[in-house]
Amino acid sequence: MEVKYYKKSSGRSPVEEFLEECSSTLVKEYADAFFALEAGEPLTMPLSRNLSSIYLGLHELRLHDHFGQVRVFYYIRKQDAIYMIHACHKKTQKLPHREIDLIIKRIKEL
Repeated sequence: MEVKYYKKSSGRSPVEEFLEECSSTLVKEYADAFFALEAGEPLTMPLSRNLSSIYLGLHELRLHDHFGQVRVFYYIRKQDAIYMIHACHKKTQKLPHREIDLIIKRIKEL
């Protein structure tokens, strides 16, 4: 399945911009997961977690490096593509509501 990036109206990709600021170790870990998704490989814990309790089709990549935990949220739209929606540093146990709202807003814009 094709993997695409969510783009803002300006044409910029928040996930790609976020990854530009990350360590090469984390970017390699992300790239491995990206290519596995593109090849149709199912990703499971501890690398990926289904977040359908938040929004049907939503998943997160659970990445880390020496700077801490990072989450990259992706949305699987059946018969279309996988969309990389949002990325952030994990600072709390629960995902903040403002992050959830932003993710859902971006999914609805697709």
